[in-house]
Amino acid sequence: MTRITVLGSTNMDLVAYVTTAPRSGETVTGHEFRTIPGGKGANQAVAAARAGAEVAMIGAVGTDDFGRRLRATLEGSGVDIDLLRTTEGPTGTAHIVVDRDGANSIVVIPGANGSVTSLSHADRAVIAEARSLLLQLELPMSAVLEGAEVARRNGVRTILTPAPAQPLPSQLLAATDLLVPNEHEAATLTGISGDPQRAAEALLAQVPEVVITLGARGCLYASRAQSEPVAVLAPPVTAVDTTGAGDTFVGALAVALAEGRPMIDALTWASSAAALSVQRAGAATSMPYRGEIDA
Repeated sequence: MTRITVLGSTNMDLVAYVTTAPRSGETVTGHEFRTIPGGKGANQAVAAARAGAEVAMIGAVGTDDFGRRLRATLEGSGVDIDLLRTTEGPTGTAHIVVDRDGANSIVVIPGANGSVTSLSHADRAVIAEARSLLLQLELPMSAVLEGAEVARRNGVRTILTPAPAQPLPSQLLAATDLLVPNEHEAATLTGISGDPQRAAEALLAQVPEVVITLGARGCLYASRAQSEPVAVLAPPVTAVDTTGAGDTFVGALAVALAEGRPMIDALTWASSAAALSVQRAGAATSMPYRGEIDA
């Protein structure tokens, strides 16, 4: 079975569903509230495990009930949590507002995630044994960079989701094989807004391959090995909640690539996984299993 390691965040998502998201200074009445296991790292781990990989999760939860629930969710999805630390204090939380179109806005409170500043010997060993390492930016940058460098030294493909959007150290970009930003993140990294193709081409100066996710419009793939970016369309669906869709896409993409599928086939398969996830509420709880994606 394909081995994937995820170094990333675990959060409890506190989700309010509203008709229209509030503007600055405005109060609105919602119609539903849920607490749902999430965090970009945990989301990608669950997505990859459900898509058929053997997945190890490196990160941290707190000593509260949220931490216990996150552990149970990951383990229940088949994720190896031996390297998921428990630290004194609260688990990370994400405060999410979802409107009637399924669009969301999010505030993340790091909590226990902030304690992961470096890797243990066991962490480094699990990364070295993987086919792919999935990284995001909800852990301290020191740990993210260390993970990427361990992967590079051991020939492990590093897939980086640059979220929350922020300038990236040159050392991290140098150790990244595939960068997967959304449109907003690509614009933050390049200063190019409203033109994903130009943004993708600019990012190729820093990494060998880029996939910019475009929501309902699919994604755009660019590589130093080809002359023009390639667009891959997403299946047309009615979105209920887009929370975790990008993480579903990345988790499924990592599995497909680790299995040796050609990039365009892998992107199509990952787009199908994301399209399934947005038709259900929540992040990790909405992610499809391999049989559903294949169908």
